[in-house]
Amino acid sequence: MYKSLRNVGVAAAILVAAGCSHKGAETSVDLDAPTTLMVDNQGFPDMTIYVYEGSRRIRLGTVTGHSEQRFTLPKYLVRSITSLRFEADPIGGNRSSFSNEITVNPGEEVTLRIPPG
Repeated sequence: MYKSLRNVGVAAAILVAAGCSHKGAETSVDLDAPTTLMVDNQGFPDMTIYVYEGSRRIRLGTVTGHSEQRFTLPKYLVRSITSLRFEADPIGGNRSSFSNEITVNPGEEVTLRIPPG
């Protein structure tokens, strides 16, 4: 199964880190494989996490401060190679952070890292 790992970090604005590794020798993409988002919230505030496809915003859930949470992206978002952005919205705050658009393939795991402070 084709898998890769992308890192996305959240600071004042979410920044995309250019890290990509591939596991296994297979080159075919399993279109039925779940695509996941791992959120590593290293900050104090709890965050509501959203994914954007174009202008459509889909709520994935919340991540408490100083914890990790994995979300499975809806299959209708990642049927093939797709460009997505992510938003981390602090609960009780007013300064959301957004990622740049990144290309996501079915079966990939995207990591969203929210740094402290």
